[in-house]
Amino acid sequence: MTATTGIETPLTRLVGVRHPLVQTGMGWVAGPRLVSAAANAGALGILASATMTVGQLRAAVHEVKSRTDAPFGVNLRADAGDAAERVRIVVAEGVRVASFALAPSRELIARLKDAGVVVIPSVGARRHAEKVAAWGADAVVVQGGEGGGHTGNVATTVLLPQVVDAVDIPVIAAGGFFDGRGLVAALAYGAAGIAMGTRFLLTSDSTVPPAVQARYLAAAAKDITVTTKVDGLPHRMLRSELVETLERSGRGTALLRAVRHAASFRKLSGLSWAQMVRDGLAMRHGKDLSWSQVLLAANTPMLLKASMVEGRTDLGVMASGQVAGVIEDLPSCAELVDRIMAEARRTLAALPPDPPR
Repeated sequence: MTATTGIETPLTRLVGVRHPLVQTGMGWVAGPRLVSAAANAGALGILASATMTVGQLRAAVHEVKSRTDAPFGVNLRADAGDAAERVRIVVAEGVRVASFALAPSRELIARLKDAGVVVIPSVGARRHAEKVAAWGADAVVVQGGEGGGHTGNVATTVLLPQVVDAVDIPVIAAGGFFDGRGLVAALAYGAAGIAMGTRFLLTSDSTVPPAVQARYLAAAAKDITVTTKVDGLPHRMLRSELVETLERSGRGTALLRAVRHAASFRKLSGLSWAQMVRDGLAMRHGKDLSWSQVLLAANTPMLLKASMVEGRTDLGVMASGQVAGVIEDLPSCAELVDRIMAEARRTLAALPPDPPR
């Protein structure tokens, strides 16, 4: 068998990819170049749309389709004021998968499924997986606390088996995965595949500036932390001078910074203040968030853009999974996927045979 030989799972059958690997929809990172490279390598590439205008999303989908004939997905914000318009683009363009960081409504799931789109929400708790499964989601990504960006405090090894046992749809494991051994471990838990963000960010197909990638590669496990100072919610990222400053700043300073970033993001995104207020109300729905936390959330897009697009590690934050502490190279997506699948097959072959009965 060659390194590119796939391992068939419920995930590969559901979305039509060769390998049970997912490149996650990271804001400012998962653009057309990375998504098409992941898709051409046989993984499921996910386009990040939350940091795009509607027009930019449409153009990005067209660009991915010009670069690959393989299935890919778009990550959507279910609570965004223009979610319906973005869904129309996904449906009209024949995008295979719609993924969500926050659970979509039962009605939105039904609308996408009626159009033939595979719906894959991401969750961080068993009860959330049970809810979206009951509403008709086709699969679910389960992220443990090791994952980058907004995260929980339950490890993947504890959360994953709970969810696998609780739902009867394919479960994709996220948080702490970067190689073939991790894929085999996830499959042993009953997952249908693994999703990786930081590992795909650290490829030669990623558009993240070299200086920022160098910061990730230089990081040890101790250099990755969880802070609530960026947007009021637990957020895993690389330690940096800015993070240290945010940790020391008082509430008043943080809120003033949030107002400035909210204004910048409004200008960049084309949203009106009324739309941003509606999005903020949607964020609060069903969550114990204060208004100050909603305002602080405006920090995130611009602070991520400063690093992931502009290369300003002094002004931006660098969301990161704990796996950054063990990643040391920048392969292409094709090289990475081939390596993971080859290692997975070697690991499976090395397992002892079943004992005699």
